[in-house]
Amino acid sequence: MNQSGYVAWSMALAAALWWPVGRIVWVMAVRRLERRLGRSLDPTEVAAQRRRAWLLALPLCLVFSGLFNLRLLQG
Repeated sequence: MNQSGYVAWSMALAAALWWPVGRIVWVMAVRRLERRLGRSLDPTEVAAQRRRAWLLALPLCLVFSGLFNLRLLQG
C-alpha cells in the first residue's frame, strides 16, 4: 500500500476511535475527580473534564491508529 493509503486508513481509524476513547477517558476522569473531591461535580466542571478528555483522546487515537496500521502493513 502506498503512503497516501496508509495515511488515509490511519485517519479513518483515528476518526472512528476518537468518540468512544474520548468518552471512556471522560468518564474515568469525572469518576476519579468525584472520588478525590468527595462530591459530585457541577456542570461547568464536567464540561471542563469533557473538553480535556476529547483533547487527550485525539493524539492517543492518532498514535494508536498509526502504529496499528504500520504493524498491519508490515505483517
